[in-house]
Amino acid sequence: MDNFQQITGFIWNVADDVLRDDFKRSKYPDVILPFTVLRRIDCVLAPTKENVLKKYDELKDEIENLDLILKHESGYAFYNTSKYDFRRLLDDPANIQKNLIDYINGFSENMRDILDRFKIRNTIQTLHEKGSLYPLVQMFASDSVDLHPNRVSNHQMGYIFEELIRKFNEQNNENPGEHFTPREVIKLMANLMLTGDEDMLAHNSIVKKIYDPACGTGGMLTITRDHIVSAINPNADIRLYGQETNDETYAVCKSDMLIKGDGRDADTIKPDSSFSKDGHPGMTFDYMICNPPYGKSWKKEEDFIRAEHARGSAGRFEAGLPRISDGQLLFLQHMLAKQVPPEEGGSRIAIVMNGSPLFTGDAGSGESEIRRWILENDWLEGIVALPDQLFYNTGISTYIWVLSNRKEERRKGKVQLIDATGCYVKMRKSLGDKRHEITDDQIREITRLFRAFEESEHVKIFDTTDFGYRKITVERPLRLNFAITPERIERLRSERAFVNLADTRKKGEAGAAEVAEGKRMQREILALLHGMAGDRVYTDRAEFERVLAAGFDGMDLRAPARRAVLSALGERDENASVCVDTKGQPEPDPDLRDTENVPLGESVYDYVEREVKPHIPDAWIDESIVDAKDGGVGKVGYEINFNRYFYTYTPPRPLTEIEAEIKSLEAEILDMVREMMG
Repeated sequence: MDNFQQITGFIWNVADDVLRDDFKRSKYPDVILPFTVLRRIDCVLAPTKENVLKKYDELKDEIENLDLILKHESGYAFYNTSKYDFRRLLDDPANIQKNLIDYINGFSENMRDILDRFKIRNTIQTLHEKGSLYPLVQMFASDSVDLHPNRVSNHQMGYIFEELIRKFNEQNNENPGEHFTPREVIKLMANLMLTGDEDMLAHNSIVKKIYDPACGTGGMLTITRDHIVSAINPNADIRLYGQETNDETYAVCKSDMLIKGDGRDADTIKPDSSFSKDGHPGMTFDYMICNPPYGKSWKKEEDFIRAEHARGSAGRFEAGLPRISDGQLLFLQHMLAKQVPPEEGGSRIAIVMNGSPLFTGDAGSGESEIRRWILENDWLEGIVALPDQLFYNTGISTYIWVLSNRKEERRKGKVQLIDATGCYVKMRKSLGDKRHEITDDQIREITRLFRAFEESEHVKIFDTTDFGYRKITVERPLRLNFAITPERIERLRSERAFVNLADTRKKGEAGAAEVAEGKRMQREILALLHGMAGDRVYTDRAEFERVLAAGFDGMDLRAPARRAVLSALGERDENASVCVDTKGQPEPDPDLRDTENVPLGESVYDYVEREVKPHIPDAWIDESIVDAKDGGVGKVGYEINFNRYFYTYTPPRPLTEIEAEIKSLEAEILDMVREMMG
């Protein structure tokens, strides 16, 4: 069975054939993934198994630490000293559990740590109790699951793991996008991130570090390295660093790194969350690439993240905090905090996110402040809009952001937007939600557009400030008329301040007395108003307040109750006089309050004079609302409304054309009816 897709199908069927009656479908990955890893390792070590055992038997009583020697004998950064392998385990069905544990214990410590992440010993115990352990080992030991690198390459093995994860998560309605990204998307991201660096990377002695803070099975890291080594410099020393919070995918990633290399890269793949347990504290990286989970809450780590944010520039989240339901921009901040200083060579970043980080959040919000921080630091090189239906788990629009703290001169102060939404071909067979893919030719063309840095139909170039605006609050004066009518008096009964007159927090007799006094005051106010009732409408509040004061002469009317009376008896009237405060200044009408987004660099006052005053002559700007950072009137915001920049108006068809089409269809329908009627 040479085709890795066939192998994937066989392993998938193993789950149903062996586990169906004893395990819930949601538990299948807990069994199949570790056994797939174990079988891969078993096949990898098979050619040198006897050499390792021989050397181990020769030296185990003479040398305390045989680690380096046995790694040399195995040809890999790991080994196994147990006499068992998958085939030999089948020779003793009665002791399959004990022997399999012996086999696992025979691995070098670095591989045991990986297998323990799967909690494989607990799984073996459960399988044994269910009577499923031997048939499972038997099926994995078959020629149908020959995972030796000569039969299944590392690249193909990556596909097997990813397809299994996709299938399991699809079955369980989980999010496979948290684990891996389509290979062509990774290739495009790597191309964009490395564009322009080819000469530097071609140096024979070049050493570069690549980091992924949500590395999943490690595809982004290995594909980026492979691209450098195969297309730019086969002698480049590329070191991989990653972190993955999911134990199963972490174990898959780390085992894959061990198989592919000398163990160095495996040692730099760390478990747990990049936010709360940074696996590479204080480190910086030359290149960073990531596909963070979309719409994933950071509630579980809220306390730590807020504390980190409070540290300001000493922490990783100084710019701001996005809404708690989506941590994509936290990953981006985390990566930006790990940039190599520009004077030491700087960094470049490629991250793929959905549309939310582009525009979610108003001026002053966490998202807007993060965008502001990025753009005002001039880190954003460009954004590429990808086709939809490109990912396995979602058909939504996604965007590749390319960032750097070492922009070339022509890109300084600029941001390049590329509309690549039409760059795809339809797949012959969809995989989950993935119905489109990007070809190698299309990857080259998108990369060419990015490299050229020239405006065209699908490329726009902007100043960083073009995405900024100042949100101002525009007020209009409060205008009220007043009348003492039965209908308006009745409204007073529902005013909170009036109701609260007969409310108290006191207990016992004191409370009862206060309530009674409040009810008496309510009755007195209503009686006085009914005595003043009439048809006259007052259009000047000051005049009406004098009339009201005269009617309430001798009554100690508290300010809240007085405001309640005015509120109940007043109605908005655009022909009434402007209500003014004690300083003679116009009072704003909260119901007419509005906001305007003024482009950065333009005077807010000139804008209001031009855009607002011709329609609302009495409007003014609330100057008490100022930006926390620059102190200017209004709040500064940033958004990147990608679709707006590439919108093309399509005029509707002429009515005559539509009419002719309708008549043609009517004629066709009549002909069909005549044929049916004979």
